[in-house]
Amino acid sequence: MTTISKFLKKPVSSLFLSVFCGFVTSFIILAITGYSPFEVASSLFNGIFSRPKHIMNVVIKGMPIIFTGISVAFAFKGGLFNMGAEGQFIVGTIASLIAGSIFDLPPFFQVLVVVVFGTLAGTLLGGLTGFLKAKFGTHEVITGIMFNWIALYISNFVVSLKNFHRPNSNSTFPMKDSGFTGLRGNLGFLKDSFFSDILKTEVNVGIIVAIVVAIFVSFILNKTQKGYEICAAGLNAEAAKFAGMNVYKNTIYVMMISGGISGLAAALSITGTSPHSISILAGFENNGFNGLSVALIANNSPIGCIFSGLFFSGLIYGGKSMQSDLKTPSEIINIMMGVIVFFVAVARIFPIIVDRLLKRRQKSNG
Repeated sequence: MTTISKFLKKPVSSLFLSVFCGFVTSFIILAITGYSPFEVASSLFNGIFSRPKHIMNVVIKGMPIIFTGISVAFAFKGGLFNMGAEGQFIVGTIASLIAGSIFDLPPFFQVLVVVVFGTLAGTLLGGLTGFLKAKFGTHEVITGIMFNWIALYISNFVVSLKNFHRPNSNSTFPMKDSGFTGLRGNLGFLKDSFFSDILKTEVNVGIIVAIVVAIFVSFILNKTQKGYEICAAGLNAEAAKFAGMNVYKNTIYVMMISGGISGLAAALSITGTSPHSISILAGFENNGFNGLSVALIANNSPIGCIFSGLFFSGLIYGGKSMQSDLKTPSEIINIMMGVIVFFVAVARIFPIIVDRLLKRRQKSNG
């Protein structure tokens, strides 16, 4: 085996090559459609890195999809495809809003109640998906898609309820202030520094919790017996059964934890960023669906989801600069993300191509 193919077989090498190929392909498409790739790249990176405020907004907007990426990655490790992360996120938002509106507790306890309600809602929906899979063999992708739509219409129903609906709007009243998790009030020491720009953002505790959750989930999967059982069942359920593992319970547990992580993402999103309410949804907001791409780019590594989530968020946030600076259509950034995800999905083909090219070269020289 050649040095080049060995290098390309490393997950990190294949990932960077995939991202590079995705950008090159996207820039070719842009050039064909009449946009300067250099101007687009400049606008994209300026929109992300030109000010501390922009960097922090990337982090804030990346928090939910880091969580849903971890959620999807965890399910993948257990051999399950959590297509219902979007619905779990929505029900987590609904439960968090209801709890944050009904209860009126001191700040710490209010936040705790809101987060617990949101997490439990996602856990229950994920657990129901896991139960249907374990008990009746119903594929989790089918039930996940079904629950996504059910969650969306439940959300719209809650918005319409008299006790929650804000008059002359398409949204609910915001939850009580004591449930907010913003950190701006604690960052006053930055006001006279280079990072004072950060105070203009809705910086909150969400990203800190996301990092802790990623480390904790990674520890469970790699350092505990339960994590070993989850991964073993994910690789080969029949072999896991033969070894005495309870695959039935594992399926439910995995989907419960996966759903709970998505619900936690929703709770921290609604408590951390305005308008701290929910609105009528005409379609999905893609917090859960983007998590699928984040998990794929991270190769189902919970720690990797932190970086791939920020990368994905950077593309989304930087894409807005492209639209305002160059008047590019919104579809351009979606094309870029889609192409990058495609190349990540086929990353394993790179070492195979290199091996075949080298073999042909050896035959022609021999």
